[in-house]
Amino acid sequence: METLPNLRIQLAPRHSKGLLMENPVMVAAGTFGYGTEHNGLVDIQELGAIVCKGITLMPRKGNPQPRVVETTSGLLNSVGLENIGVDALIEDKASVWAGWRVPVIVNVGGGTFDEYIQVASKLEGIAGVSGIELNISCPNILGGGMEFGVNPKLAAELTSAVKTASSLPLIVKLSPNVTDIVEIALAVEGAGTDAISLINTVKGMAIDISERRPCLGSTIGGLSGPAIKPIALYAVYEVTKDIHIPVIGCGGVSCARDALEFIMAGASAVQIGTANLTNPGVSLAILQGIKDFMKQEGIEDLTRLVGVAH
Repeated sequence: METLPNLRIQLAPRHSKGLLMENPVMVAAGTFGYGTEHNGLVDIQELGAIVCKGITLMPRKGNPQPRVVETTSGLLNSVGLENIGVDALIEDKASVWAGWRVPVIVNVGGGTFDEYIQVASKLEGIAGVSGIELNISCPNILGGGMEFGVNPKLAAELTSAVKTASSLPLIVKLSPNVTDIVEIALAVEGAGTDAISLINTVKGMAIDISERRPCLGSTIGGLSGPAIKPIALYAVYEVTKDIHIPVIGCGGVSCARDALEFIMAGASAVQIGTANLTNPGVSLAILQGIKDFMKQEGIEDLTRLVGVAH
């Protein structure tokens, strides 16, 4: 009888309850809605975890249109954290998630310390919520969020405050738009985060030469997709040299080979983002590709691949 490879990953080994995933393939915030939109399109229960779109204390309408523009090998977006707000999330979405096998992690945004803490506090004890991903790295909202992600001291203080307010496993999502991402990773690790996501989108813009103005309604946006994969891969490789908690690789993953590169660079798991927008089933195809590679190479446990390129 064929032995199946072990793909289980513990994302929060320092947490009392942990955050065990059946496999390392997650879907990234903002690209898979609340998960409910894709239930029926793909077998979402086979995913390692779902990170729902960014949630704030109050509902947000988001940025002015246009919000999305395609670029060479990438996508610029300036959605601006449009969402239903944490209260509606708890009432309308978490009750559905509670019946799922796949863990759902809530991506939390805010403009002030208090907003982050209030959202985290409201999620405490809510069935269906398995963890928090702290978004301190969104480049396309005005005020807050990003300012915490570029300052090691503020990033650490916010991480510590959310850990105090919530008993849920915590992941901090970091920005590539900084001078030294390792310094910030070390700061949030020291403040108690259970894992780190690398990376959020890269600041960018595009200009409509016919209209002679920026393509996006808010001028700048976040670049994602294959164009940023080398940047993200480098960030994972550098950060995992110095920290001792799991890292989630995110940025341009569109096939199993991409995912395996991140894992070999030191990531314990990967998030699939922009690729979901063109193929909702891509994450499961990537998962199958990882399984096939492990069988082909005779690798019985995924952890044997984590960081082997160092």
